[in-house]
Amino acid sequence: MFRTLDIVFPVFNESKILKESVETLHTFLSNRISIDWKIVIAENGSTDKTLEIAKFLSNKYSNVSVRSYEEPGRGRAVKDSWLLSNADLVSYMDVDLSTELEALIVSLEYMNSDDFDILIGSRLLKDSKVYGRSFKRDFISKTYSLIFRIILGTKFKDAQCGFKIAKRESIQDILKNVKDNGWFFDTELLYKSEKYGLSIKEIPVIWRDDRDSKVKILSTIIKDLIGLLRIKFF
Repeated sequence: MFRTLDIVFPVFNESKILKESVETLHTFLSNRISIDWKIVIAENGSTDKTLEIAKFLSNKYSNVSVRSYEEPGRGRAVKDSWLLSNADLVSYMDVDLSTELEALIVSLEYMNSDDFDILIGSRLLKDSKVYGRSFKRDFISKTYSLIFRIILGTKFKDAQCGFKIAKRESIQDILKNVKDNGWFFDTELLYKSEKYGLSIKEIPVIWRDDRDSKVKILSTIIKDLIGLLRIKFF
């Protein structure tokens, strides 16, 4: 039985939604989770008032903390926060809360009852429900899934869903060998984890797409393809 959980919010220029999202998650965890938990706001290079709001929230709530990094990098923010954690379980989710929070309850049940090292949310499973996603983004997501599974030979389908939870002790050494600090971090982490024999469980989630997403699709695709070639051939 796991006793502690850290949930990381990697954030970059999220001043508009950070306070509401943290308070929504805080209320949910307070009412639904029996183990000790902490929300870690991993601010990375924001130029708006994100860091100021994050500090306000950490002063308001004893179980909310802040880490700040000068340069943007979602992967770096998650990786460093997980490496610095002392919790039994480490998790991260997108600050827009695109993944319905019930996925966290299901994940904890799986982690406590089965021998999984990593559990990931998936928008590409039969029972997943995705709302508000444009045809373009859906097509790109499914195409990327097909490409990385062909190149890397992986079993998991959705590397980029913004919801993951892992046993901290299981992934410590692998985290230190993940080189990408951006959006490709997830794919590299999962590929190396699977390669070294860690067990990965993929669960269907209810996902509501963020229309104001800051992801730059074209540049992200290019960086991901470069990342795929790097970890496969170099």
